[in-house]
Amino acid sequence: MNTQRRLSLTLFALTMATCGRSAATGELPTPAVTSVAAPDSEQAAAEFLDAWKAQDYRAMYDMLSPLTQDAVSLDDFEMRYADVRRTAALSGIDYEIVSSLVNPQAAQVRYRLNFHSAVFGDIVRETYMDLTRAEDDWRVAWSDSAILPELAGGNTLLADYVTPTRANIYDRAGLGVATQTDAVALWIDTGILGDEDAQDTMLRVLSRLLDRHPDSIRADYENYPPGSYYIPLGEVSIEDFRPVQDTLAETGGVRWTEYTTRYYPSGGLAPQSVGYVSQIRQENLAEYQALGYRGDEFVGQVGLERIYEDELRGKPGGTLYVMNPEGQPVGTIVTVDPQLPQAIYTTLDRDLQRQAQQAIAEFRGAIVVLERNTGRVLALVSSPGFDPNLFDTRNPNWQYGLSGILEDQRNPLVNRATVSSFPLGSVFKMITMAAALESGLYTPESVYNCTAEFTEVAGGPYYDWTVEAELPPSGELTLPEGLMRSCNPYFWHIGVDLVNRGHPTALPDMAKAFGLGQPTGVEINESAGLVPDPDWKQQSTGEDWSSSDSMQLAIGQSALNVTPLQVARFIAALGNGGTLYQPQMVERIQNAEGVVSHQFEPVAQGTLPLSEATLAVVQEAMGMVVNSPRGTAYRRFLNFPITVHGKTGTAESGVEDPHAWFAGYTDEGREDKPDIAVVVLAENQGGGSEWAAPIFRRVLEAYFFGQPYMTYPWESQIGVTKTETPTPGPEEQATDTPTP
Repeated sequence: MNTQRRLSLTLFALTMATCGRSAATGELPTPAVTSVAAPDSEQAAAEFLDAWKAQDYRAMYDMLSPLTQDAVSLDDFEMRYADVRRTAALSGIDYEIVSSLVNPQAAQVRYRLNFHSAVFGDIVRETYMDLTRAEDDWRVAWSDSAILPELAGGNTLLADYVTPTRANIYDRAGLGVATQTDAVALWIDTGILGDEDAQDTMLRVLSRLLDRHPDSIRADYENYPPGSYYIPLGEVSIEDFRPVQDTLAETGGVRWTEYTTRYYPSGGLAPQSVGYVSQIRQENLAEYQALGYRGDEFVGQVGLERIYEDELRGKPGGTLYVMNPEGQPVGTIVTVDPQLPQAIYTTLDRDLQRQAQQAIAEFRGAIVVLERNTGRVLALVSSPGFDPNLFDTRNPNWQYGLSGILEDQRNPLVNRATVSSFPLGSVFKMITMAAALESGLYTPESVYNCTAEFTEVAGGPYYDWTVEAELPPSGELTLPEGLMRSCNPYFWHIGVDLVNRGHPTALPDMAKAFGLGQPTGVEINESAGLVPDPDWKQQSTGEDWSSSDSMQLAIGQSALNVTPLQVARFIAALGNGGTLYQPQMVERIQNAEGVVSHQFEPVAQGTLPLSEATLAVVQEAMGMVVNSPRGTAYRRFLNFPITVHGKTGTAESGVEDPHAWFAGYTDEGREDKPDIAVVVLAENQGGGSEWAAPIFRRVLEAYFFGQPYMTYPWESQIGVTKTETPTPGPEEQATDTPTP
């Protein structure tokens, strides 16, 4: 304590007759002149403590006596309080005035403090502050003990944290999708490439290690001239690397570094949904320190890693020490034990997730796979993906790969399955069909002549998809056949007819009852989307809802925007008998001692407002899409041994090519493989039957058979795109799929 500080405190002490602290007893000083507790002095103390609660250190400083302000600067004063708050990981304080004693020029207020610490729990101390008269007002004659009695004399606090190791995230079978472990970063060094035979061996080993086709690995480096070039390959676990380490050392061409990290296998499985960790950002440092973080930790940034940060981290423990000005410990405030972190067991199927990502890897888009009768999320794909391992700066590949992620114009960090919303196109026609049947204006036998053009509203004519495909009109169709053929004029007619016959909200009401326009409740971030209706039209444009609006909504256009996850939820409901289940990604949350704090239970959020008869007709029509020779997806499922009900969709996006959709469910009734609902979106890719349906089939092959069997029309072999990508026509037929 400097000389000026001592002088100011001595002068204050002289105003208190015989009020010094007893050296023998250590008791708080008692003013010689006693009086009834003075409300004004307590009010001044309360204002000071309220400012402390609000972290308004400038206001506190303004309440100090002139002598105290002379003794301590504003910066030092603010730093003193900020250091205590940070070191003790305080989330807040409460106080209670206990008593006060006053004489005409001095007062002493005793109060009880309750410090709320994110690490050390509640710390309760009783202390006091001295006040002095200045200009007919009470001012605080401050000392360090006003914070904590243990800080008297310039003592400080030191926190020694004990932080548990971050818990892992697993798939449904206990296979890791985010683990604390040793990993190996691999890269090609063109300066040490072997001869052709050595390269062939190297590529075979890397292909198995990285689950990539040898040709795609060769393509990464073959255009580089001879010399020393760094071409990142990716990361693998130390367990997978050890068996092939010697072989790669012999072949040359590959270098590697071992490091300890948060490891995400296969270059990231559902990275937008599982998430990733990175170091605390500087702008968030104070916020995390208040929660008991030291500041050098890796924390969850998105997805499950962020949502379940508290569970995965556990609760740190440690000891809060009192240190004298020389830096020596002189006491202990509190010691607490750390609490075990909890592992997250997801509902994901790791192998299915991996194969689904590969199935759509060449496209921008999404795949959602739900367990049809429970709402479990088995796979959640957003393409393109990204490698979450690159957010760890201990990984030597990060400086070559992270900038590519952040600068990628395709926005790989965006979760297209849950956050991005799209027009649904013809997949919406199941909703239109249901609304038509439930209105009582249509029956399954209602016939409509599906011609090439539609002229029932102004602004036409509007043309059926068969015109662009250079196919003849579909002709007379019943309502289920209209869905089978995806006849636009039939569904345009329904949209117009419902408005003209007094049911203007039939389509938007049914869409909302199917769960569109609202979040699904999945654990991670998601969008609500939009279902346009008369109120929305009036508020957004000032115009009334018209038959033209209903016409466009009837085929999933207008201003309709949905997420693939929302679509998968109602597709599952169509298949399971009408129950809308909440999609869930977490099977259970469990600590290392086996204590389970959360266990998956199916959550029924609602029931589709359909009669059994209507639901049966919609299911039958979805089956015809796949199984009838006139169905729009028939050729994509020839000789496929799994029962599928589905619907193609081609949604105009306003730019480039339309979005390709295919949505459907299986109906096998197997105990070993529960039935699933699958939605595929290929963004700005073209027709749903040409692009999305083959991807849908590959996902089913991966789920039921363990691997894909049929090449895509645009592949020369599985995983290898043809030199020139053809545009498949409706006349192309799928090759036979052998039964495993």
